Amino acid sequence: MLAEELSVINAESPLWHSMRPLLNAALQLEQDESFCWHGWSKAQIEGFLRTLPPHCTLVVAVWANASGKAADEQEMLQVGWVAEVRAGEVCAVRTLDAFVEAGLPPIQQLEPGIEHALEIMRVVRMQLAPVAVALFTDMETWQEWVYTDDGRGGCVDKGAMLQSLAHEGRCVLMGSQISHHHS
Repeated sequence: MLAEELSVINAESPLWHSMRPLLNAALQLEQDESFCWHGWSKAQIEGFLRTLPPHCTLVVAVWANASGKAADEQEMLQVGWVAEVRAGEVCAVRTLDAFVEAGLPPIQQLEPGIEHALEIMRVVRMQLAPVAVALFTDMETWQEWVYTDDGRGGCVDKGAMLQSLAHEGRCVLMGSQISHHHS
């Protein structure tokens, strides 16, 4: 799941705080095959990673109102990172801040919407590798997907759950490994 030598790039970024608990959970999952973290299992994650191209990236961008209150307040990027995957293992993680020097707008200027989603994917592809899966969503949907278990602390099919959330229009999935279904 994680490469033996995992690179963490720009951990000083304000966006890093959203990645740290996930990386800690991944390290726990690596150590214990039977461990289930908020519905996630090592086998489930490894199974997904094995389906990806030999070198690719996974992108996550999550927006929320800065204060979490007023509906008319501008949404700010709260979670924004890229995982680089080689041969089915995550070999590097970096926040989206790492791509500003490569032409990505500053994090404070990124807005939810197709224009910035495509720009994020373009810059990541040019700097690292093609984007296999990119998830663009709001904080409520992100937290529901990441932290939902089966109600008894057991694992759930996170892939099916994400597809369901996308079908409901609560998130957007893009990338080379996304199958587009037309109803």
